[in-house]
Amino acid sequence: MTNIVPLNNQSHRDLRVMALVSDERNFVAVVAGEFPHLAPHYPIFFSKDSETGAFYCGAMLGFDEGENLFVAEGRNVYRPLNLQRGPFFVAGSDIAIDLDSPKVGSGELLFDESGAPSVYLKSIMALFRDLVPGMEQTRIFIEVLLGLKLIEPIDINLSFDDGTRRSLAGLYTINQEALRDLADADVLMLFRRGYLHLIYLMISSLAQVKFLAQRKNTALRAGLGLPR
Repeated sequence: MTNIVPLNNQSHRDLRVMALVSDERNFVAVVAGEFPHLAPHYPIFFSKDSETGAFYCGAMLGFDEGENLFVAEGRNVYRPLNLQRGPFFVAGSDIAIDLDSPKVGSGELLFDESGAPSVYLKSIMALFRDLVPGMEQTRIFIEVLLGLKLIEPIDINLSFDDGTRRSLAGLYTINQEALRDLADADVLMLFRRGYLHLIYLMISSLAQVKFLAQRKNTALRAGLGLPR
């Protein structure tokens, strides 16, 4: 359940939020502007919204529901904006907060003694200045790729050190054959719009699946008491 209300410096003057609590999510929606920060750490895929069927971009943090293999990293690894925002949302031109979130109650103050936004709340406000327009920019990016038939499904099959296997479905990536076959005019358009760079960041990020599996195996071996 959620209890999302607009944030104000009267009702929420003494409210605190835990800023660095890691979400236990294995797949997080991301925006295109994050790709340069994400690609060195996370595989970036397309997926489809379960309700609307619309494509969105997401970073993979683990292989099982609720599994974030980067929790122990803290500040050492870039955290997607949708994790950084914590219990905050945008409601029109206002920032709202989910008062029922487990992150609410202790941690960073949202307002100072004069009722002005705290340093932490200012960082959240700045975050949304990137996230909100980034969502529209990413939607247009995906729309262009769909028009050029550059998105295709990808199946990922993995085996882990404890003998378990995972088959990951519902993920999509760049169709590299279709990319190679594009007309020169389309390639130039992608380059000029900055999309070619984003495309190759997505392709290069696929190498992170291997390293994510290594993280999983390290965690499994520690749990089984085996040498790492």
